[in-house]
Amino acid sequence: MKQNFDWPLMKSNFNRQDLDDVIQHLQQEDPKLTHGPKVRDFEQAWSSWLGVKHSIMVNSGASANDISMLMVREKYGVGEIIVPGLTWVSDIASVIHAGHTPVFVDINPRTLSMNSDEVAEVINSKTKAVFLTHVLGLNGLSDSLVSLLREKNIALIEDVCESHGATHNGKKVGTFGEISNFSFYYAHHITTIEGGMICTNDDSIAEMARMMRSHGLVREISNPEIKKGIIEKYPDLNPDFIFAYAAHNMRPTEINGILGLAQLRRLDSCIEQRRLNFKKFLDILDKEVFFSDFETDGNSNYAFILVLKESSFILRDKIEKILNEAGIEFRRGLSGGGNQLRQPYLKDLKNLPSPDTLKVTEHVHNFSWYLGNYPELDWSFFARLEDVFVKIKGAYQLIM
Repeated sequence: MKQNFDWPLMKSNFNRQDLDDVIQHLQQEDPKLTHGPKVRDFEQAWSSWLGVKHSIMVNSGASANDISMLMVREKYGVGEIIVPGLTWVSDIASVIHAGHTPVFVDINPRTLSMNSDEVAEVINSKTKAVFLTHVLGLNGLSDSLVSLLREKNIALIEDVCESHGATHNGKKVGTFGEISNFSFYYAHHITTIEGGMICTNDDSIAEMARMMRSHGLVREISNPEIKKGIIEKYPDLNPDFIFAYAAHNMRPTEINGILGLAQLRRLDSCIEQRRLNFKKFLDILDKEVFFSDFETDGNSNYAFILVLKESSFILRDKIEKILNEAGIEFRRGLSGGGNQLRQPYLKDLKNLPSPDTLKVTEHVHNFSWYLGNYPELDWSFFARLEDVFVKIKGAYQLIM
């Protein structure tokens, strides 16, 4: 039976105005529901907020991942994609769906993102891209990684699904890669119920993404000259039904666009509150029991992060009992349930490393949790968390 938590992982990010905007649209005599002007307005507003030329909305962050890896295949061919051991399933699945081979590297404990030194070690002539995940609101980029990929002329793809508004050197993440992906799932910094965004400064990639989200249809191209050139190349086909790619339908709806526009108005203030909450959390975190040396510059915290310093299953189980008794919901393993190399969906892939070769990822898999952080979090909850830390410290002293 599911436990009722009074400190859940998430709370609804919708307010009355968001819903009223949707209702107002639906009360029109003939409201458009599939993607249209409201989606385009949100795409333009998102590009302006992020600082990129193009944003293409899709029906989920996972769809954004899939299209991105298909576009890497179209532009660079099939090959190896370097991925972190700690990420969400759709990142790795999108690599496989596009026919690429995932090459796993360990993570940096300070950022929970891929270890830049290990990336440098595995790059070879087969490498087509590095698919980096910004985990739980932390910036996963490093100057050395950005410089390395530019020097090697290897594409950087950024998964920013958990880290809207995080920055690297004062510039928003999601603007460094050739392509970046965002999710607007219910639990994230901004939500459109379901939804995602593909962002890029590359005109050709943007046009490819517009086609790939809509069955590969050439009519989705926004540049009239490019569209005209393709249509003239296929005079035997109806211009409305030329399919340039074997793609799927990953379109959003106008309701997604309306909600995105509504929530974007308060996104910056929500991010700032999440940062303040995370600072408060780190201030009271027991530094003897838990790792605390996270790279917090430019963070846009998505969830509070607990990582045990010690590898003790007895202590782990005791902590989970204490959290449950306190009514605090948690997820073990952080993003995506921990070490992806332990997941059954990879069982048929050849030549994968053993999960325990990713030592930091493996520790996080077994001895870490995240707790809910959201702008509406009452600061009185931190007093409860301090009481929890006292109990955990007692257990730590008895066990360790």
